[in-house]
Amino acid sequence: MFNLIMVGPPGAGKGTQAKLIAQHYGWVHLSTGDLFRQHLKNQTELGKLAQQYMNKGLLVPDSVVIDMVKEFINQHKDAKGIIFDGFPRTIEQAKALDDILKELNQQVNLVIFIDVPEDEIVKRIQKRALEEGRTDDADEAIIRKRLEEYMTKTAPLLGYYERQDKLVKINGVGTIEEIFNKIKEVLDKHSALA
Repeated sequence: MFNLIMVGPPGAGKGTQAKLIAQHYGWVHLSTGDLFRQHLKNQTELGKLAQQYMNKGLLVPDSVVIDMVKEFINQHKDAKGIIFDGFPRTIEQAKALDDILKELNQQVNLVIFIDVPEDEIVKRIQKRALEEGRTDDADEAIIRKRLEEYMTKTAPLLGYYERQDKLVKINGVGTIEEIFNKIKEVLDKHSALA
């Protein structure tokens, strides 16, 4: 199984590219946002636990998120590949993912970092707010706060995976197709080696 992690700031296009990769390669797309919604909708034990934290306005602890991801991986053991989109977000989560995969005699094969300048991110997110009516995406101050949060918590993952020689940086400015072609080039080379 090929285990791919997509990393990048909010609005970089991770979800869009992950869906294209899943279609092209026949891999499974693990979006933590979708995973959360599924657990909440189905009122699973993990979903109920997550809801308790969310009702109090608290972040769902890593342990709950990790358990959801572990369950997802175990349900897709026969997949040709898994694309992790939105997970891991922290070094702690990255280490937990390493442990889960190790139990299955697997590892993270590649991490693709979609690099987009901050001003471009703000423009994209504001455009998305207009197109999709997402009020949380309209306020530039909120967008910049989310980017700050990303820089503090998620950006350290880049060094973590770079030290393992698993990180590939892709310029995330261009059309969806141009960026996908760059990603495909990298994946074709790396998945052939896996």
